[in-house]
Order: sequence, then C-alpha cells, then structure tokens
Amino acid sequence: MSAVRKRLARTMTRTIARFGLVGPGDRVMVAVSGGKDSYTLLDLLWEAKRRAPFELDLVAVHLDQRQPGYDGTPLRRWLEAFGAPFEIVERDTYSTVLRLTPAGKSYCGPCSRMRRGILYTTAERLGCNKIALGHHRDDALETLLLNLFYAGKLQAMPAGYTTDDGRFEVIRPLVECAEADIVEHAAEVGYPILPCNLCGSQDGLHREKMAALLRELERDNPHLRSVMLNALRNVQPSHLLDPAVIRRPAAVTEDGEAAPPSEPAEASPEPARRRLRVIDDAGPLR
Repeated sequence: MSAVRKRLARTMTRTIARFGLVGPGDRVMVAVSGGKDSYTLLDLLWEAKRRAPFELDLVAVHLDQRQPGYDGTPLRRWLEAFGAPFEIVERDTYSTVLRLTPAGKSYCGPCSRMRRGILYTTAERLGCNKIALGHHRDDALETLLLNLFYAGKLQAMPAGYTTDDGRFEVIRPLVECAEADIVEHAAEVGYPILPCNLCGSQDGLHREKMAALLRELERDNPHLRSVMLNALRNVQPSHLLDPAVIRRPAAVTEDGEAAPPSEPAEASPEPARRRLRVIDDAGPLR
C-alpha cells in the first residue's frame, strides 16, 4: 500500500469512526460519477468493508446522464474488473438541465437536484439505507466560502445528514481528505476518468473562483486548508450573531475571551457499538 493510499485510508476511517457514518447491517449505495473522487471512495470503502468487524454491504451506482460525447465503456470495464456489485442507470437529464438553466447561469443547481432525485429512487429500489458521496475536504472549504460570500451564511458540508423525507442517510467519508492526496492516488492507480462535458463547458463558475482564492492565500500560509478544516471542527457559537446558535449569553469574559464552559451534566451511558477501525500508518487495523 502506497503512502498516499495509507494516508487517505487512515483519514477516511477516522472520519467514519468520528461521525459514525457506517455500522452493522448498513447497505450503502456508493455514487460513482467516473471522477477521481468517487473512484477513490469506492476503492477505499471496499477495502474497509473487507476489514470491518461487522457485516456491511456496498453497491456502486453510476448515472449516465446522456451528455454529448459521453462514453461510459472505460468505467463499466473498470467496475466489472473491480468486483463490487454495481448498476449503471441511464437517464437523459442533459436536455432538461439545458432547458431549465438561464443563459449565463451555472448548470450545477438543476443538474444536482435531478441527479439527487434519481439516486434516491435508485437507492430505495436497491434497498440501501445510506448513500455515499465523494466530496472531499476542498469541496467543503469551497462550499464554506461560497456560502459566506454569496449566500450570507456560515455553512459547509456535513460528514453525514438525513434526507428531508427521512428515508436515507447521506454520508461523505472523504470529507476530511485532501484533494491533492486524491489526485496523487488516482494518478498512481490509473482510474479511467470520465470527463464532465456539462459542467466543464462553463467558464467563470463561482466555485472555481473560490478554489483560486484558496490557492492564492496558500502562498502566505501553506497549511491554510488544514487550518480551515480545523476551524470547522472548532466552532464558538457564543461569538457569532445568530441567536439560534448562541449556547449561553454570558459565555464571554470582560476582555472578550471565551469563558470556561460550565460542567456538563453526566450523560447516560450508551450501549457499546462496533465501529469501523482506524487504519494506522503501518496498515493493520486497530
């Protein structure tokens, strides 16, 4: 196992353990787009499944959206050779997305909504209770900046959430993994990457601007992305301006520092659960 694969596997399994993303009896649909992120997700989850101390089912699903120039043959061949159960769903969303998107606007909104609906329907048909997506750390940071600068809210990407109708849990096991590591790993392994001709045909997307901003800021702070990720883990609600998230009004000292928190009430013991173990640098599970 290469160093970058070990690092990705260790980070992913720690995320799964920290947020309780998978457990005994789960049947997880892994959405495989044909990009580096979803290939990596399926590959690492399949390896984690073999090591898990409990039964876990995975099924890969790829959505063919009938985009012009699309050729899914390399992906199909890779999935056949990989060995995990998979299904390729064909839906012509391309023409609908073009019709719904005003001139000069991003295709991402209508495309993601249609894709999400199809994936939910497929997950229900396949008997899956969880849907795994390949978003990584840099996706979360760019989303944070997009919401901050364009939507006026502090919001990134959660590691997991329950859909509005309560049918599924959507999980992002790679949400703490660096995109640079995924790029290196994908090149090392040689995944057959499928281009996205729909999104890739647009220029000047806001997300690209956020990615460029992060690159520029990294010139002064090479550890910028790690620091920002830590900020998402270290939220101080008492120092924000939303009354709904302020825990206690008096949690600030006279000099503006956060006051020591009061002792929490003793929590009732929870039943022990078997969790996916974290892969350490040497490879074995612990």
